[in-house]
Amino acid sequence: MRAVFLGIGIAAFIGGVLGIFVPLLPATPLFILAAGCFARAYRPFHDWMLAHKVIGPMLHEWHHHRSIPHRTKLVAIVTMLVSFGTSIWFVVKPLWLQIALGLFALGLATWMYRIPSRDRPQKP
Repeated sequence: MRAVFLGIGIAAFIGGVLGIFVPLLPATPLFILAAGCFARAYRPFHDWMLAHKVIGPMLHEWHHHRSIPHRTKLVAIVTMLVSFGTSIWFVVKPLWLQIALGLFALGLATWMYRIPSRDRPQKP
C-alpha cells in the first residue's frame, strides 16, 4: 500500500508543479493530495513539503483549518475561468460542447469559491 501512496504522491506533486505553469491544472489541491500521500508513504518528503517556503503555508492552512488563502482561491478561479473562456471561444466549435464546458467551469468555480478562507477580507 505504501508503494501506491508513493506513486500517487509523486504523480500529484509533479501535477502540482505543472499546475503552477498550466492554468487548467489546479496546483493547490494536487499539492494537498501529494502531502497526504507522502504522510502515509514517505514521511521525509511530507516534512519537506510542510517546511517549504511557498507550498508549506498553504498545506498548513489546509491541514489545520481545512481552508485555502483567499487570494490563492481568487487567482485560481480567475485563471481557470479565463482559460476555459479562451478555450470555449477559440478552440471548441460545437455549441453543445461550449455550453457543457461553460457549465462545468461555472460549477468548478462555485465549488472552489465555497472552500473556506480564514483570511477573507471583511465587508465594511
